[in-house]
Amino acid sequence: MRLGSDRGRPSRNRTAHRCTTDRVNRVRPLVEAGGRRWRPAIGAQVVGVLGGDVARFSPVLAALEIAHTGSLMVDDVEDGAVVRRGRPAAHTVHGVATALNAGTNAYFAVDRALQQCVPDDARLQGRMRELFMEALRAVHAGQALDIQGHWEEMDRAVALGEGAGLLEVVRLTHRLKSGAMVGACFEMAALFTGAGLPLRRALAAFGSAYQISDDVADLHGVTRHGQSTRRVAEDLHNGKITMPVAHSVHLLPPTELDALWQALRTGSASLPEVERAREAIRECGAPEACEEEARMVVEEAWRRLRPLLPDTPAADHIYDRARACIDSNLIT
Repeated sequence: MRLGSDRGRPSRNRTAHRCTTDRVNRVRPLVEAGGRRWRPAIGAQVVGVLGGDVARFSPVLAALEIAHTGSLMVDDVEDGAVVRRGRPAAHTVHGVATALNAGTNAYFAVDRALQQCVPDDARLQGRMRELFMEALRAVHAGQALDIQGHWEEMDRAVALGEGAGLLEVVRLTHRLKSGAMVGACFEMAALFTGAGLPLRRALAAFGSAYQISDDVADLHGVTRHGQSTRRVAEDLHNGKITMPVAHSVHLLPPTELDALWQALRTGSASLPEVERAREAIRECGAPEACEEEARMVVEEAWRRLRPLLPDTPAADHIYDRARACIDSNLIT
């Protein structure tokens, strides 16, 4: 076969297409399982409020949600989760290798969506791609911190009875793992409309307050349409340091805190031990402390963002939807 021959290429192309389709089909069930899809909903509101073409930007919003779903598939492998959105986690159905491959493949949907959204503006396309890549790096850094577990910080907090340092590292993990992608979604929406840097940064900051409420939801258990979407207290079963656990450091008596941590530390606590820890965290007021913090973060971010938005009722709907998202997770 001479160099540069096209012989064999159709077969390779068909094979590549078949592999891509197969990976998409591994992600699709989790996308179709729902979730609240508030990220694209608020992103669309941002575009509309700023005078942009929502229909033209919608492929990017969809692709960002697909990328988020892919990250959940990877997250479930790393955490050993067995349920996601009320369905068996992808790796329990398709195997770890396929789940990782399909999950990471979902990230590339954004690249194609950007080509569709701004095909004739290479500079804007490139800047939006940079924002996505920055967020993707942050997500992976946050997941690395999450895998690390904060056990040393928790040991120190329990020994000293002081959790300020622990809370800061948990907040950092949240900002990277969860907040960065939401912030990128809002900032990309603003960039698409030609918004200036102060507004873009304010929108990015507004996207960082949601994981706190997810931590509270994990503690209480989440059901939608009468069906559990994940195992109750999944994070406690895995020995993870969540925001409620971090807040409990200064709320529980030292002996009770030490007993709780010794039971959870290895990630192999029995069901009764997890349930006792869950009740102790709930009864000491840690969920309420998390609720107060989550709402305070949103209020502060909105206070800075609102003056930069158009003075229209539609702009206030951005805040309304964000609060509704957080409050729905904080309902016990």
